[in-house]
Amino acid sequence: MPTYTALTTLADKQAADLMAAMLENMTPEPYGVGVFEIEDGSGLFEVGGYFLEQPDEVALALIAATTYARPFAVSELPDKDWVAEVRRELAPIRAGRFFLYGSHDADKVPPNCVPMLIEAAMAFGTGHHGTTQGCLTVLDKLANAGFMPKNVADIGCGTAVLAMGAAKIWDVPILASDIDEVATDTAIANLTCNDLAKHVQVVTCAGFDHPQLRKESPFDLILANILKGPLIELAPDMEKSCNYGGYVILSGILNEQADEVIKGYENHGFKKVDHLIIGEWSTLTLQRNVTIQSV
Repeated sequence: MPTYTALTTLADKQAADLMAAMLENMTPEPYGVGVFEIEDGSGLFEVGGYFLEQPDEVALALIAATTYARPFAVSELPDKDWVAEVRRELAPIRAGRFFLYGSHDADKVPPNCVPMLIEAAMAFGTGHHGTTQGCLTVLDKLANAGFMPKNVADIGCGTAVLAMGAAKIWDVPILASDIDEVATDTAIANLTCNDLAKHVQVVTCAGFDHPQLRKESPFDLILANILKGPLIELAPDMEKSCNYGGYVILSGILNEQADEVIKGYENHGFKKVDHLIIGEWSTLTLQRNVTIQSV
């Protein structure tokens, strides 16, 4: 059975959230609705509805007009086993000591690595993107340099791959948070698959806005693979939540955005330690209020 997508973009987050709510009330109703900030520095948000039946294009046109968005682009997707398709394309990835793989590639796990199992159905944010791969590589560099945190936070954790990586290296309290309940549910599933559910606590909140995060603060290491805008907005909370001498690892940053993020964090007591580039993406390592030595 074919499925359908209806996608559009607009510049205002509040309007994008309103559009998503309107999509959820359509008939036939979508089986999923998503709002995503486009990672190209444009400031635009993509809103998508996913349908098992042909969507009502008149209703879509009214929703777009009401929120001053571009008209929806409606596409029919072929009947396809998408998980099997991802498995064919999702090759194992090495990032420092870490080896990320699907169960279909379990026989390819090399010796002397830190393996992390990610199923194809949970493939988003698994290291096959330069941002996640960059963060894991920096985690490996910090550990090789002898860094030993007393606690770790993964803010905007998504599938919790970064929290998993930290838990594989250090036996310390680790908190992972995300604003999206679907993401935190997926994070818990990933942690369970890797026998790490007891080592990482997952909470649903925006940024650091959770009692457990406030209780555990300050952190020696904070990971945040989000986007430029939210990262800069989080800089004051990062300063409050990062221990003196602690590190923050930031990604979700296009190379041309890196200087702006660095400046934003320098204004809050951080200094750049490392700038790793993988393709078009930058991963920044910054340290709070101490003399800096490269890692």
